[in-house]
Order: sequence, then structure tokens, then C-alpha cells
Amino acid sequence: MTATDTINHSETPLTSSTKLDRRFSVAPMLDWTTSDYRVFARTLSKNTLLYTEMVTTGALLYGNNPERFLHYDECEHPIALQLGGSNPVDLSKCAKLAEQAGFDEVNLNVGCPSDRVQNSMIGACLMEHPDKVKDAMRAMQDACSIPVTIKHRIGIDDQEEYSVVRDFVGDIATTGTNTFIVHARKAILQGLSPKENREVPPLKYDYVHQLKRDFPDLEIIINGGIKTIAECQEQLTHVDGVMVGREAYHNPWILSQIDEQIFGGHPLVANRFEALEKFVLHMEGRMAEGARLSHLTRHILGIFQGEPGGKQFRRYLSEKGHKIDAKIDVLLEAIELVKNHQRKG
Repeated sequence: MTATDTINHSETPLTSSTKLDRRFSVAPMLDWTTSDYRVFARTLSKNTLLYTEMVTTGALLYGNNPERFLHYDECEHPIALQLGGSNPVDLSKCAKLAEQAGFDEVNLNVGCPSDRVQNSMIGACLMEHPDKVKDAMRAMQDACSIPVTIKHRIGIDDQEEYSVVRDFVGDIATTGTNTFIVHARKAILQGLSPKENREVPPLKYDYVHQLKRDFPDLEIIINGGIKTIAECQEQLTHVDGVMVGREAYHNPWILSQIDEQIFGGHPLVANRFEALEKFVLHMEGRMAEGARLSHLTRHILGIFQGEPGGKQFRRYLSEKGHKIDAKIDVLLEAIELVKNHQRKG
């Protein structure tokens, strides 16, 4: 039995004429938003838009086993592929591959501050080169019929004025780009690590709110530092959508509230145990393919965050699950530890 059989939330891939609901999405995060994490997310929410890790055009076009970057379970729809690159020809080829693979959206990364990608003209450094970004967006749009979107910062280095991001968005919008995902911090390209770039530059939500007022016909999605449903709901009074990153990974139970609180539907699961029961079936299939237990359980370590037994759950999996021969029984035992802890009150 596959995760699709169990979760069964697959959708028909969208075309450019189909409206993709971006009110809530999970950000692309390197090494975290893998297919296994996304399948787990689907046990908690059917409406959340899920993004892949950033995939560079070089890895997709010239790397070993590029097919792995296009792999996903059908239950993961709606799903977007994020690309890193600046060469229009390469990006157009990758956008076409994304469409052929059935992704619902393809997104260009203009926000990553890592010096490793700067050397390849990838990420936030592209904000200094709007003409390159425009060429890239046009090439991707010409190559596919699925939505092409962009994720970027409010500025880089010593840029402080709102006019920087206003002019950037206005310029890129001339290509026909309609959806802008805006990380409400600037990026410091020299001197700060990627982690520090997520924490040190101050959040300026008002800049993103002003973008929506200045460009009412564009879809503006806000990203950066948002952690609670209440914060999401407040942001949605200013912008069209909210993208959450690390909180959705470290505290995945937040996703269980999205379908009801953001989309006005019904919760998928009544409790965390029900979500884990569904994910276990996916894990069994993946382990039969050779996946190690720890590579799968790392995505669910935070499911009991703030709950009785949560620390015991994480400790048990950390101590027992890393062994090469660890079986699914280790997870089942960890779940039982939580149940026993909660029964004792």
C-alpha cells in the first residue's frame, strides 16, 4: 500500500489558467522539505501548498540521477518545484521538466543568501540584476503553462528603503509575473551565515503590506518569522497568502489546523496518533525500498512538541532510531511511550 492509497489527496495538476490557492504554504527548505516530509504534511493538511527543496538547474540538467529531484508521491499535490539558477535557457528547460513531471507551480529562488550559490548567480544576489531575473521569468513562462512564481527578499546588504522592493516587484511584474513570495527581511550577502540571515536582519512586514496596497492586482505572499495560526490570520488581512517555514517543520501539528482555520474546511485527523498511523504505512513502503528509519523519523520528531511525552518520544527515536538495522517497531514503541505517559497524566 502506498501513501497515495492511504492519504488519497491527489489532485489534477494545474495549468496557468487554473487558480492555485496560496493562502497557506510551507516554504522550500534544504534537506527538510523532502518528499517524505511532504507526505507526512499531507496526513495533516490537504490544502496547504507544499514546496520542494531548492533544486539548482545544474543538478537537474547535468547532475547524477536528476530524476530524484522530480520525484514525489501523488498525494503531495498541490506541489511546487523551486529552482535555483539564472541562465534563461537552463531555467526554461527545467520549467518544462517541472510541467512534464506534473508539478502545479515552478518557482524561482531570488532569496537564498548563501555564498555558495552566489558564486553561481543564484538566490538573493539576483536582486541586484533585475534584467537577468526578467529574462529568466520570461523564459520559464514561455516554456511551460503552469504558474511561474518568484520568491525574493525586500533588499540586500545596505538597502533599507521600501522603494527597493517596490521597484523590484514593479520591474519583474512587467514580464507578466503575477505571484510574488516576499521574505520580509533583507539579505546580507557578506558576513552573515544563512541561519543568521533568517534572524539578524529585522522583519519589515509593513513593506510587504505596502506592496499589496501599491500592486493590488498582484498576488503577494508574505514569509518570515510567522509561527501561529493567529499570526497567519492577521497577515491575511493585509496580503493574499502566508508562507511558513521552520515552524511547520519543527512543530508540524500546526498544519492540522490549516484546512479548518485558513481554508474553512474540516480537519483531516483528530489527533497526532492518527496522523502517525497514516505515515507509518508510507514509512513501511519506503523502508522496503531501502530507506533507513532515521531518515524518515527525522521529519516527525516535533509532532508532540509541547505535549506530554514529547521529550520522551524524541529521545527514544534519537537513541534507537539511528541504528542501521532499526525497524519500524522503534517508532511504534516511541508512540506507545507517549500514550503511556499521557495515560498516567
